[in-house]
Amino acid sequence: MSDDHVYRVIEITGSSPKSIDDAIQVAVARASKTLRQLRWFEVVQTRGHLDEGKIQHYQVTLKIGFTIDDGSDVTTA
Repeated sequence: MSDDHVYRVIEITGSSPKSIDDAIQVAVARASKTLRQLRWFEVVQTRGHLDEGKIQHYQVTLKIGFTIDDGSDVTTA
C-alpha cells in the first residue's frame, strides 16, 4: 500500500424525518454499500421540507471522499 493519499470526491444528499444528524448517517450508510474506503465527509448544505409550517424532513448534502485503489490487485495480460 502506498503512503500517497489521493481521493475521489462525490456529492450526495441524505434525508431524514428525524434530524440533520440522522440525514448524515443515512447518506454515509448508503454510500458505504456501494463505495469502498470511505475516508471523510464535508457538509456542504443543509435544508429541509416544510408542510403547513412544520418540518417534514431534513436534507443534508455531503461531499464524501474515498481513496482510489492503488491498482496492485489488477493483472495485465
